[in-house]
Amino acid sequence: MSFRYLGAIISKTPPTVTAPVDGEGGSASGAWSISSQANYQALGTWPKPPIPKQIWGWGVNTYGQLGLSNTSSYSSPKQVGALTTWSTVSTGDDFSLAIKSGTLWAWGQGSSGQLGLGNTTGYSSPKQVGALTTWYLIVGGASQTLSIKTDGTLWSWGDNADGQLGLGNITGYSSPKQVGALTTWSYLATKGQVAFAIKTDGTLWSWGNNAYGQLGFSNLTYYSSPKQVGALTTWSKVEVSPIFTLAIKTDGTLWSWGRNNNGQLGLGNITNYSSPKQVGALTTWLLATCAGSYSSLAVKTDGTLWSWGQNASGQLGLGNTTNYSSPKQVGALTAWSKIGGSRYAASAIKTDGTLWAWGSNENGKLGLGNTTYYSSPKQVGVLTTWKAVTKGGLNFTVALKQP
Repeated sequence: MSFRYLGAIISKTPPTVTAPVDGEGGSASGAWSISSQANYQALGTWPKPPIPKQIWGWGVNTYGQLGLSNTSSYSSPKQVGALTTWSTVSTGDDFSLAIKSGTLWAWGQGSSGQLGLGNTTGYSSPKQVGALTTWYLIVGGASQTLSIKTDGTLWSWGDNADGQLGLGNITGYSSPKQVGALTTWSYLATKGQVAFAIKTDGTLWSWGNNAYGQLGFSNLTYYSSPKQVGALTTWSKVEVSPIFTLAIKTDGTLWSWGRNNNGQLGLGNITNYSSPKQVGALTTWLLATCAGSYSSLAVKTDGTLWSWGQNASGQLGLGNTTNYSSPKQVGALTAWSKIGGSRYAASAIKTDGTLWAWGSNENGKLGLGNTTYYSSPKQVGVLTTWKAVTKGGLNFTVALKQP
């Protein structure tokens, strides 16, 4: 017998497949059980083989957060090392995190133990966090890190002044600590001193700073351990800023809550809300992200790009610097596939693999070879092999690219 993926034939002895973090690859090792083999034989398909990916970085590099073994800032993309085996990358305020073959790596600012290396030292090149090969998902906040392992357990480390590690205390840790004992965590988001997670049952949980109601509990109380947001089991994605939250349900509806002083909730006003409110009535939202603390970006299922909130630096990409409190379409293209952002800036990848950026260009964080601000999307170089771009670095950007 043979198994196929997109026209290619693989071995008749199927290995165990580990689902990819970004949906564009996977890893395989060992042997399948007879039942699993029979299942895939009936299906006649197998997940795509891993796509090789490099890490590239640009922008401010004061703490070595670009991973280039120096502290020089760059206004155009620079490759981090020579490896092509990275699967996912994330950034905190001044540090970076990445996973390759299940191993976890960190670099940049380490003063709060956010690198997970058992110390408070900063590093300007990637350093492995322990020796485990079971890390699955990684996200960075202001000075804290959260991660999910392949067994569905949740781990955290770094600064914990507001209880953002979810450990039931406000003690900081410089090495990974397990959050509870559950093995059902599937999605993570953290920024500022706020953390959110979704379980495999579709429930939404949050903890940490709640000064503006960004945790979604109809109050302003801080929590140091995960607490469920409502009772719904239909949450699909969640993204956070330090002060507001965006989330998408499985029905494609978009919801927001928290601080709204610049209209970043997209509700047509500047009123704060401490519980989820639906943004319009559409059921076609695919992706959403908080671009800094006061702006929002989203992609619909038709590939159109939308933005709202603060726009002083042109970060909404609308060709002006006007604030908007409800979603506005960025151009007319239907080819946007991934979105990212940093403080007062935004970035996105099209379906053709090109990378685009706009907004504040402090320290060259747009990657355009200059420090000029732009109020509409500008292409970063000419490459068509960009795979992912990070959300959250204050004045720097890290991205994954296929060689």
